[in-house]
Amino acid sequence: IMTALINLLHEGGYSCVIRKGSDTRTFHKRGVADLYELLSNESEFLCGSLIADKVVGKGAAALMILGKAGEVHADVISTPALSLLHQYGLPVSFNQETDRIMNRNKDGLCPVETLCLNLESPEEMLTEIRNFINKITNG
Repeated sequence: IMTALINLLHEGGYSCVIRKGSDTRTFHKRGVADLYELLSNESEFLCGSLIADKVVGKGAAALMILGKAGEVHADVISTPALSLLHQYGLPVSFNQETDRIMNRNKDGLCPVETLCLNLESPEEMLTEIRNFINKITNG
């Protein structure tokens, strides 16, 4: 099943594909927005789900852990994200591991990766991600 999700991720040009039971959903927002919305509004969909994602940083990993995802595949994953997923026993596969996730312009670190870098618990990271998304949403 995971192979089919990974193929769909690439063929459809999506940022993330999540399957729970027979329900497969595709996502295209940047960063952690889709995962954050799912966790906030439909966390039951994340619980036990299979996730194929283009880029997984520490913030995305925290949201997947809090949502109790079942398995994760990342095209690119940061070392801190991989460590966090392993720490919480979430099965993970990936194509490429990188020290840090870069921002969209490739001229610095991803802002969410930066926020979460020195935090230990997914709950702490969620608070920072919520503040960050609220700041962006409300200008």
